[in-house]
Amino acid sequence: MKKLISFSVLLTCFLLVPSVRGDENNSGEKIFRAVIAKNGVQYVEIVGGNYFFDPNHIIVMLNVPVELKVRKEPGITPHDIVMKSPEAGMDFKESLDTETKTIRFTPTKTGTYPFFCDKKLLFFESHREKGMEGVMEVVR
Repeated sequence: MKKLISFSVLLTCFLLVPSVRGDENNSGEKIFRAVIAKNGVQYVEIVGGNYFFDPNHIIVMLNVPVELKVRKEPGITPHDIVMKSPEAGMDFKESLDTETKTIRFTPTKTGTYPFFCDKKLLFFESHREKGMEGVMEVVR
């Protein structure tokens, strides 16, 4: 009987603990607004994990350089980050590792642009289809 109660308590705690990623709204979106550092650069860090990006909604300023630091959580599943918006000055594809990598760009057009992981195993859903995507919002 003791084991059953312990499992019940554990399950209740698991269901009541808030998300580790700290979602800021009910839609599962974690928003990060970049600020311009004294050197005129916007710094952003993204972590890729078990089919998510944290944060998954990034707001940056138009025509201000961005230094995007990307990495993945430990694990064997390969991930990358892809953004194909050359019309807005953001066009890159970088594999993710547990070591941080830096991507530099300057957004040149306002709007909302998707980024995602394009990895896929055989006939299974792609990582993007499993939810590993986000948006870069460029504002004035």
